Amino acid sequence: QVQLVESGGGLVQPGGSLRLSCTASGSIFSINVMGWYRQAPGKERELVADITSGGRTNLADSVKGRFTISRDNAKNTVYLQMNSLKPEDTAVYFCHAEGVIRTNTIYEPYNDWGQGTQVTVSS
Repeated sequence: QVQLVESGGGLVQPGGSLRLSCTASGSIFSINVMGWYRQAPGKERELVADITSGGRTNLADSVKGRFTISRDNAKNTVYLQMNSLKPEDTAVYFCHAEGVIRTNTIYEPYNDWGQGTQVTVSS
């Protein structure tokens, strides 16, 4: 298992900015993809953005031009910089990571989620 700890959520006015962080820990051999999903009340969880270990990014159309995803491989940390926030960005944001863990000589894939952090955009 890999533990993912998120931080940076909160309440912000429309047009404001927030930066989310997520750090992975555990018997990590590799983190192939790290990313952020969000789930608003009554809606399904959706991909916001993800980034590969090589730095290739993928962003939802609804956040392109406003959000930026980046990662620090040395710190096993992914960041989501959110600018020009809108009320429709209000949701619980979940960190996600997938890769390989190593326990002694055993390598196994993982696909884990953080607990989520609330982002509320409201005046």
